[in-house]
Amino acid sequence: MDFAALMSKEIAKAKPTADSNSKDNKKYIRRAEAEAQREAAYLAEQKALEEKRAAKAAEKRKREEEAAQEAQEREDRRRKLAEETRRRREEVAAEEERARRKRLGLPELKKEDEDNEENDSSNNAGGDEDIPEDALTEKLRELGEPAKLFGETHRARLKRYRRLTTVVTAGPIPTTLQLVDEKDMKVSADAIPQDKDGRKYLFRQLASYFTMVLREWEGALARERVEHEDTFASKSAVNAMVSSRANMVPLFRKFESGDLDDDILKPVVEIVQAAQERRYVDANDGYLRLSIGKAAWPIGVTMVGIHERSAREKLHDGERGHVMGDEVTRKYLQSIKRCLTFAQVRWPPEDIRQLMG
Repeated sequence: MDFAALMSKEIAKAKPTADSNSKDNKKYIRRAEAEAQREAAYLAEQKALEEKRAAKAAEKRKREEEAAQEAQEREDRRRKLAEETRRRREEVAAEEERARRKRLGLPELKKEDEDNEENDSSNNAGGDEDIPEDALTEKLRELGEPAKLFGETHRARLKRYRRLTTVVTAGPIPTTLQLVDEKDMKVSADAIPQDKDGRKYLFRQLASYFTMVLREWEGALARERVEHEDTFASKSAVNAMVSSRANMVPLFRKFESGDLDDDILKPVVEIVQAAQERRYVDANDGYLRLSIGKAAWPIGVTMVGIHERSAREKLHDGERGHVMGDEVTRKYLQSIKRCLTFAQVRWPPEDIRQLMG
């Protein structure tokens, strides 16, 4: 083989084949192939978009679920806060009611009475019937009160309305007792009624009389302060009247509840009866019998040596359970004595011998 043939053979081996060149360097393709390629690219793109949309939808759904869960948690917290606020408001209202009743001298509500009032939504002043929602709203607005407080139920609104419309007699010592006229204040100590209605009417008479005396006392002091300048004597008189009025609040509370023992009620009725008849000396004697009593009061030395005197224990028998041993009772009995002192000046007796010293 010559050199030229060998070179041609090697060159032929180094050149690519026509088939491979035609496959790699093809300038034109068929339309079907182009459509197939475009369709494949479109489907791949749509698949990618669908996956992207699905991922976004899943993420959005997750956010909505988290937002709904947070909203539910907020609603639960708001409901718990509203319940706690309502409970605290009821406690504050109950505390204010107790303070108001204590300030006005009204009897304190018992626990079972409060429970029955809460369950039945009724009290003594407003009746047992329910009030429709619209009518209750109008009644509260007429009183100048809010139609509805935050978190307040219909039962709580009804209870608030009835508490606002509870009739309390205006006077030096506000009371729920219905006061009687002056012509009906006359009491009799001959027979203390034992029935419930009779005792209630007697308590109304006593409350009416002391209310009248305290009102006249306040008016007299007010006129004296207008006519004369404030002096030490006038200030002392005002302080005595104010303390007497405050000390008689427990007595009015006993009148309202009907919880006054006959051992105190009968002497008080005797004192009031004598004062109404302008027998102030007799009224003062009744006060002394009630406050001091007939017990033996030892004077001087009662114990000498190591041996007791005979019947020494009788000296202190009357001191056990004495009415003046109770601080509250002692104060309103002393206030009654001060009322007698003023009454004999305001309504002087016809017999000068009935003036107390």
